[in-house]
Amino acid sequence: MPGQSGSKRERQYEHIKEGAEKRGASTGRAKELAARTVNKKRAQAGEAKSSSGSSGGSKSSGGSKGSGGSKTRDELYAEAKKRGIEGRSSMNKQELARALGR
Repeated sequence: MPGQSGSKRERQYEHIKEGAEKRGASTGRAKELAARTVNKKRAQAGEAKSSSGSSGGSKSSGGSKGSGGSKTRDELYAEAKKRGIEGRSSMNKQELARALGR
């Protein structure tokens, strides 16, 4: 596995690689899938020197004011819940953004 990592990540890498090979992926493809997955987990956990920015998860920049930006509906919902906005469960992303004043 590329880079420095702990034994937990080594075990995770091997587990993912073996699983991909069992599902019929070539050895090279299995290694690639395992490395990408483990590197993504490391970035999300703050174990990597820097994140690629496309590592997914709920890390979002917030985006522009008018449209709700790049936040997901779930992120907007959580913020609406924190603020106690009524009727939030039936709102779509745009309605949540509007209710939050974005």
